[in-house]
Amino acid sequence: MTQDLLETIEDGVATLTMNRPSARNAFTRGMITDMLEALPRLAADKSVRALVLTGAEGAFCSGGDVKSFADNVDNADSSGYDFNLKVDELRARMEVSRFLHEMPKPTLAVIPGPAAGAGFSLAMACDLRIALDTAKITTAFSKVGLSGDFGGSYFLTNLVGAAKARELYFTGRVLSGAEALDLGMVNRISTAEALEGDAKAFAKELASLPTVAVGFMKKNLNKALHSDLNTVLDWEAVHMMSSFETEDHKGAAKAFVEKKMPVFNGQ
Repeated sequence: MTQDLLETIEDGVATLTMNRPSARNAFTRGMITDMLEALPRLAADKSVRALVLTGAEGAFCSGGDVKSFADNVDNADSSGYDFNLKVDELRARMEVSRFLHEMPKPTLAVIPGPAAGAGFSLAMACDLRIALDTAKITTAFSKVGLSGDFGGSYFLTNLVGAAKARELYFTGRVLSGAEALDLGMVNRISTAEALEGDAKAFAKELASLPTVAVGFMKKNLNKALHSDLNTVLDWEAVHMMSSFETEDHKGAAKAFVEKKMPVFNGQ
C-alpha cells in the first residue's frame, strides 16, 4: 500500500484515509489501486465490522487531479490513443464505488472538508455520511467540462431525486455540509471541534451492530433501488431466515427475554 492511502483498524472499524493533502487528496492511480485491493480484503475480514473512508488534513477528496488532466491535454499524442482501452481502464477503477456500496458491512464517509468530482461520488457511494457543517460538497464535473464518474449520478439520483440531481450535476453548485444535510445527502453534520469525536462515535456505533444482519439489510435495500416488490419480498424472506440462524440473533432474543441489552459479536 502506498502512502497515498493509509489504513488502520481499531475496535472493529477499518479506516481508509486518502492522503494527498497538498492536492486536497486528489486521486492517483496508486490510491485507487490500493483501494481496489483493500476493500474486498476488509470486506472478508471478520474482525472488521464497519469501514470509514475519509481524507487527511481537512479535506475529503477533490476527485481527479485536474492539473494532470491539463498536462495530458498539452502532451497528447493522438497516434497512440485507444478510446475503448481508456473506457475499460476507467470502468475497472470505478469498481471502488461498487465495493463501497455492496460490501456486506456498513460504510461511512467522514467528510472533514471539500468533497468534489469523483471524491463526491465516493462519499455518496458509502452507506452513510457525516460532514463538517461548513464542508464544501459539489459534483464539480461541469466546471471542467466533464460528465461524471464513479457512480455519482446513480447515488445522487437515489438520494435526492432526479430533478435535484440534475440541477446539482448541471450547475456544479457548491453545498455546505449543512445544506447537504437538508437535502438528505449526508446523515449528520458536526463542527470542526467535534467532528473527529462524533465520527469516531458514529463508526463505533456501526461496528457494534449485528454485522451479518446489517449485510443482509444492505442487500435488501440495494435490491429495492431497482426491483419490484415481489423480488424484494423474495430477498427479504431468504435473508430473514438466514438471520434467524446467526449467533447475534440468538443472543439478542435471549437478552430480550431477560430484559438485558444485547451485545453483538458479528457472528
